[in-house]
This record gives sequence, structure tokens and C-alpha cells, in this order.
Amino acid sequence: MTPFKLTAELLEEIAVLIANKDNKALKTLLLDIHFADVAEIVNELNSEEATYLIKLLDSEKTSDILTELDEDMRESILANLSAKEIAEELDELDTDDAADIVAELPTEMIGKVISAIEDREHAKDIVDLLRYDEDTAGGLMAKELVKVNENWNVLTCVKEMRAQAENVTRVHSIYVVDAEDKLVGRLSLKDLLTTSTKQPIKDVYITKVDAVSVNESTEEVAKIMSKYDLEAIPVIDELGRLVGRITIDDIVDVIREEAEKDYQLAAGISNDVEADDSIWELTKARIPWLFLGLIGGVGAAAIMGGFETLIQKYAILFFFTPLIAAMAGNVGVQSSAIVVQGIANDDVKGSIGQRVFKEMLLALLNGTILAVILLLFTWFWKGDLRTSIAIAISLVTVTVAAGVIGTFTPLFLHKRGIDPAIATGPFITTSNDIFGILIYFSIAKAILGF
Repeated sequence: MTPFKLTAELLEEIAVLIANKDNKALKTLLLDIHFADVAEIVNELNSEEATYLIKLLDSEKTSDILTELDEDMRESILANLSAKEIAEELDELDTDDAADIVAELPTEMIGKVISAIEDREHAKDIVDLLRYDEDTAGGLMAKELVKVNENWNVLTCVKEMRAQAENVTRVHSIYVVDAEDKLVGRLSLKDLLTTSTKQPIKDVYITKVDAVSVNESTEEVAKIMSKYDLEAIPVIDELGRLVGRITIDDIVDVIREEAEKDYQLAAGISNDVEADDSIWELTKARIPWLFLGLIGGVGAAAIMGGFETLIQKYAILFFFTPLIAAMAGNVGVQSSAIVVQGIANDDVKGSIGQRVFKEMLLALLNGTILAVILLLFTWFWKGDLRTSIAIAISLVTVTVAAGVIGTFTPLFLHKRGIDPAIATGPFITTSNDIFGILIYFSIAKAILGF
């Protein structure tokens, strides 16, 4: 399969065809292009052109296109569609994707769209999904699945599966429920095909089945599916009844969104933004951490001001201030990044104290190696052994302190229910810069006897 490549020439051709309302040529041009690639095209059009294209193509294709669009573009298109037109798109989608789109609609529009959906069972399922928080398994799951009753025989089971499978895009598992619709197991397709048609399902199904509660967080669901290499996982309610399933494609989206969020936090961006957002939105996302950096810089300057006399007498200390600050920031970010990654992958074991002690020993080893190199360099450069020792000892101490802070902070935040990714960005860098400079000049002052 040749990867799709969006070109300026293709966009220009599509824009011209839309302007000329050459519907036949447009449909022919886009006929064999995958819906995800068409979504890429639509994202590059203006709102009027995008809406024209969505209205032109069949709902069977445009419904999938809508799920792949940037949120702003999708919102713009939906605003130009009637309730009936939106309902036609939702009729073609799985309930989880349909519910996501409905949730983006204005409140006054939701009722009209739901009422316009022809498949009333589909509409009921969408409304049911809207009850759940978007960050829970209930908000992520789809209603479409294949389930059989443990009291059926194999023949009845096959007939029911055929009917249910019409509404399921891909059958990952066959779930078994009891008379009260409680999940009791799963059915192997191999066992189903090799068993007598009169055999009761209760005699052949597998009782062990992984499941998650509707209130489980999406992050926890992602960890479970990743750990056990699951393509799909059933979702049960508070009574143990089977209410939906989550598939691997939904989890990939969760992992990607979480990674993007953590990356932005690490870069000092407080809100979820994209490159093409407005300048005001981008400013609001960045200014809090930039302000923190400003406060940190002022604090560092104030600390250095308290050692002004020391700096005047030992000017060499001033030259190494950026090195000390940078080393503190780098070590802190390295330590916190490893811990945050471990928390995300559920690999951080043991107590906070054990983890901090291990990182302290690691920082001590790294700091000592670097300090010896710095000591030799400074001594040969300036010929002042005492000052060189003061700078080297400061570097070791600052490195250890930064390692401890970088390890403890994300663990502490995680224990308090705060996203630890915040500890890999300007927050940890700024705090370590300030502590590093304070430690540096305090140790230098003590050793130099000033």
C-alpha cells in the first residue's frame, strides 16, 4: 500500500471542483481515498468547502471522516449541518464515536439530534453513554458487542451471534452472560465450531475473563490492556452486568492524548493546545510557566545578591554559576522524567524513601565523576586549589539535592492525585536552579572562610 501524500496540487484541484460544483468529478476523485486521508484533506479546506464536501459524500464514509477531523474543524462543520444531517452521520457510527460527537454539540442541539436518529436502540445507547465521565471506562466503551447466554445451546448461540454481528464492525471476543445479564465468561470460537450443536454453552465457555468497571479510569484501562496484550476488554456496571466493551483502537487514542498532554506539561504548557490555535489560547497555555520562570530568575538573582561581597572577592565563582544552575536543572529533569515514566508504566515499586535513596546514590556517583573533572579543569585553569575544591564539592552537593528533589516531587504529586508530568518541566527546573545556586554559594562561603 502506497502511503497517501497530501499535495498542494491536490488541494487546489479539490478547491476548484468545489467552486465549480463538479460533484461527479469530486466523488470520482475521492472514491478510492481512505476516509482518514480524506479527513486530512478536509482539515486543510476552509469551513464552507469542508461542509460542502461532507454534505456531498455518503454518510457511510463521512461519518468516519468526522471522527478523524481536528476538533475545531469538526465543530465548524457540525454547526453548518441540520439536526437530521448530523443524525444520519451518527446512525453510521459505533455508539462510542457517536457519543463523542454528540457531547461536542451545543446543549440545545443535542435533543434535536437524538430525536432525529432513526435507529431508536442506537439512540438509546448513545444517551446511555453520555451519562459517564469521558475519562472513565464507561465514557470510552462502545455498546456494540457479541454476547450469548450460558443457558443456550450451541445452535441457538450461532443464530444469535449472526444477528448481533451485523452491528459489530469487528468481533474480538464472544462474551457469556447469565440470566441477569451478568458477565460470567467468554467463548472460544474454536470450541464453538468443534462442539455439538446441542451442547449447552455453560459446558464449554471459559470462566476466566478480564473486565473493567464502568467507573475505572481510562489510564487504568490502558495499563490493564497493555499488560495483558488485550485487543478488547468487556465493561461491567456496579452489579456485574455486561454493558459494553473497549477496543484497542480506543486505547491507542487514550495513550496518544495522554502522551501529548504530558509532553506539553513537561514543556511548560499548562493547557491542551495545538500549533494552529489562536495566539491568545497559546499565550494562556504558556504564560503561567513563563511567569514561574521569571519568579525563579528573580529569586536566583536575589540569592546571588546576598553573596555579592563573596562574588566580588572570588570572581571565579560567578563564572561557574550558569554551570551549577544548569547541572541542577538537568539532573532534576532526568530524575523526574525516569520516575514519571515509571509511574505511567506502573513500574515504580517500593516506598518513596527507597526510590529517593536509590536516586541519591546515583546522583552522588554521577556528581562525583563530574566534580573530579571540574576540579582538575579549574585547578589547571586558575591554579587555586581551594576555590576549585569549593566549586567541586558544591557540584556534588547540588547534583545530589537535584536528584532527590527530581525524584521526590513527582512521587509526592502522584500520591496526592496530581499529574506527576508537571514535575518534568519548568517547575522542577526552576526549583532546582534556585536551590542549586543557594547551595553553591553557601558551600563556597563556608569552605573559603569568607
